[in-house]
Amino acid sequence: MTTTPFLGPCGDYASLLKMHPSTCFMKQNNFEFCGFKLKIARILGADLGVSSYVWSSGIALCRYFEKEKINFTGKKVIELGAGTGIVGILAALLGGNVTITDKLDILMQIRNNVTINVPSACRNRIKVLPLVWGEDQFSFPTDYDFILGTDIVYEVESYAGLRDTLCYLCSDHTTIYLVTEFRCHNYSETYHNVILTEHFNCNPVEVSNDKTIVVYKMSKISAKAPKLETDTV
Repeated sequence: MTTTPFLGPCGDYASLLKMHPSTCFMKQNNFEFCGFKLKIARILGADLGVSSYVWSSGIALCRYFEKEKINFTGKKVIELGAGTGIVGILAALLGGNVTITDKLDILMQIRNNVTINVPSACRNRIKVLPLVWGEDQFSFPTDYDFILGTDIVYEVESYAGLRDTLCYLCSDHTTIYLVTEFRCHNYSETYHNVILTEHFNCNPVEVSNDKTIVVYKMSKISAKAPKLETDTV
C-alpha cells in the first residue's frame, strides 16, 4: 500500500469540497489485488468518522480473494458497511453484480471510488445504496449469492440490527464473508462465537499471525439441518 495526495475530486466529493473548503480534503491509498490496481480515495474532515479509513480487515478480505482466486462472475453480491468501498469494488472488478451499501452520508465517498476505479463499461453492474442495519433491509432482495462485510462488528449498539439484516438478506444458498478485527472493549468475539452461531454456520478460514483478524465464511443454518459445531478462534 502506498499513500499519495489526490488532486482530482469528482462527483459528490467536488460538491462537498465546495461546502467545506477549509476542512475537507482527500487522501489516496494505492493497492493491488488480483491484478487490479486500486486507487482508494478517503474523504477527511467531513465527519465520516471510521468510514474515512481503509481498515486492515478490508485488506485481509481482498487478499483472501486473491489467495483463493475467487471469481464473482455472474454472482449477485452485497457489501454491508462498505466505508471506502474497496471490497465491493474489487468484487465488481472480479465480475460480480454488486450492491455497495452504507449509511447515506458515506455514499459520496463510495461513489467517488467507484468512478475512480471501475471502467464505465462495467458500472452497470454496481449499485451504491443506503442501508441502515435493522431498518432498511426490507427494501433489498433476498437472493444474494454473497454478502461481504469487513470490520462491521465494531459498535455494540449496532449488533442487533446487523444480525437482523444478515438473517434477512441471507438465503440457503448465500455465502457470507465476514472479517473482524477483535477488540476487547466491544465484545466482538462473543458476538461471533455466541450470537451469530445461533443463526449461521461460522467457519474461520483465515486468521492473522497475531490472531486478531479472522476471516469467517458463513452460511445460514437450515431449519431442516442440525447446526454444525464451530471452532472457537
